[in-house]
Amino acid sequence: MKRLEQTFTDNRTKDETTLVAYLTSGYPHLGETVGLISAAVDAGADVIELGVPFSDPLGDGPVIQATGQAALDTGTTTAATLDVVAEARAAGVEAPIVLMGYCNPFLRYGLTQLYDDARSAGADGFVVPDLPVGEGAEWLAQAEAAELGQTFFTAPGSSPERMAASAAASRGFLYVLAANGVTGVRSELDPGIDAYLERVRAAGDTPMAVGFGISRPDHVAALHGKTDGVIVGSALLQAIGAARDAAGRRRAVTGLISSLKAATR
Repeated sequence: MKRLEQTFTDNRTKDETTLVAYLTSGYPHLGETVGLISAAVDAGADVIELGVPFSDPLGDGPVIQATGQAALDTGTTTAATLDVVAEARAAGVEAPIVLMGYCNPFLRYGLTQLYDDARSAGADGFVVPDLPVGEGAEWLAQAEAAELGQTFFTAPGSSPERMAASAAASRGFLYVLAANGVTGVRSELDPGIDAYLERVRAAGDTPMAVGFGISRPDHVAALHGKTDGVIVGSALLQAIGAARDAAGRRRAVTGLISSLKAATR
């Protein structure tokens, strides 16, 4: 978790927005995931959010759902994703890697074993979309024991009390939903996002990262100084899916991440 916290601190000092790149483990092939992680980090991604595929991802839009199903179809599991993290570390990736996944497969794996194995693999934390902050005590205890981050969520409709609770419980960063609904590419940011982010900022000092619909450099630029981080997922996966081969997929990642990174300054 220290690596994750330090990344947000360093970028805040430099007046840069932390760029979090979401990739689905095992998409389009498990053997390509480490290469895509490396391409994203080399192009400027500060943090990798690595999705563990699940058959019923309630918070994911059609793009991430499709990539998750494709990964499941080729046998990607929680254990295989932990292997990807270890392989990325062996390949020289030093950026923080947080694992995004849902309660069901993580509970099947066993929380104590999961957090221990994640730490051993070199992961930095967990993002669990269907874990309410009020039910997260055991997860948070496991995260703290393993010295890993634990990210909770806040949404535009959250009460000030819920925002404050989510911010206080989060370790590493607070995931701020830019809009209600599911993930996906959106053409414009919500017109009320500035006031919303001010409310989130007032709820606590935990670094916050905005996701859901962030897809273009102008979105990132518009959020500069209003959030500590931005999360880009569906747009990145669309770019990967449109490429014809492994080399093209790495180039697609490099091109999009480079343009987004330039907008963080």
